[in-house]
Amino acid sequence: MLIPFNKIYYTGNELRYIEDALEKGQLTGDGEYSGIVCSFLEKKFGINKVLVTTTATHALEMAAMLIGLRPGDEVIMPSFTFPSTANAVLLQGARPVFAEIREETLNIDPLDIERKISQKTRAIIPVHYAGNGCELERVIELADQYNLLVIEDAAQAVNARYRNKYLGTWGDIGCYSFHGTKNYICGEGGAIAINSQHNGLLEQAEIISEKGTDRTRFLRGEREKYSWMAPGSSYLPSNLLMAFLYAQLEQLDDIKSRRKIIFNYYSEHLQSYLGQGIIKGISRIPSGCDPNYHLFYLLFPNERVRDKARALLKEKGISALFHYQPLHSAPMGRKLGYQAGDLPITEGISSSILRLPFYTGMTAAEMEYVVEQIRKVIKEL
Repeated sequence: MLIPFNKIYYTGNELRYIEDALEKGQLTGDGEYSGIVCSFLEKKFGINKVLVTTTATHALEMAAMLIGLRPGDEVIMPSFTFPSTANAVLLQGARPVFAEIREETLNIDPLDIERKISQKTRAIIPVHYAGNGCELERVIELADQYNLLVIEDAAQAVNARYRNKYLGTWGDIGCYSFHGTKNYICGEGGAIAINSQHNGLLEQAEIISEKGTDRTRFLRGEREKYSWMAPGSSYLPSNLLMAFLYAQLEQLDDIKSRRKIIFNYYSEHLQSYLGQGIIKGISRIPSGCDPNYHLFYLLFPNERVRDKARALLKEKGISALFHYQPLHSAPMGRKLGYQAGDLPITEGISSSILRLPFYTGMTAAEMEYVVEQIRKVIKEL
């Protein structure tokens, strides 16, 4: 049996909605389905205003522009994240300050956030790894205490909650991903959630996403013409992608339920290997979290054992992957003055984590095969 790491899941209405958009002649980024998706997310998650974007990377870049980052500013974030989180800050001339993660959750450690706050700190970017919420009460407390802004990198956390509040809605701004590897997909796509009215963020966001113009207000009939107002770019996704995405969002909770079954199956059948030397950790749901079940991981004693396990699984037709390579010790991180050894927990997790195949349409036979082969691999390690 061949088990890929990820597989596209179709709900059934994707082509119908794409055909509808084509029949209406709506291909550009301001079409009907873009509006439908925004309205859906606003209502479902209780967001002040949502703007869809071409990627979550662009949502993060917009967020960095919106809070007015300047050279010399600092933004605290985990090193255990995708480069887009740090690039959004670098592109504004500011500096990412990397904080440690907690081994129990793989999310940023609020204690280290506070240690890293300086007079140059402007914002915190918590990253909700695996769709599990960070300790957001403490993050928000720190932001209030030190007059900082919060941008949630909720790329992996669409339809997940912390303390019964949806992720992406706690901070001033939230950023979502609909990349083909996420729970809800359209190939490439994202969204930015404007939760705060601080300094007219919504109006600024509309201008930035429309090439720096007030065209959105013109389309609403609030202007007789539109003009170039500020720096911006083209962050609007095609209406065809949003038609595809809406078909996914219609099945938002069904997809989550299907993924919960997979997560629980892995957890139930692999939990017993904890404490036996080979498996030192597995995915767990932290207190207060209602995740979206984005992924499932195992933690091995070290990189050598992890890599051997991955190779053995590959021989059995199972694709398992690891991530992230810590940003602080990457070539760009070293250029910024960081080095290996700065964040030992992050480095230890990165070298020992292995993510198992996990996709919405995964069958019972596929899950059984993966667990069966993991059991065999553990005996070989």
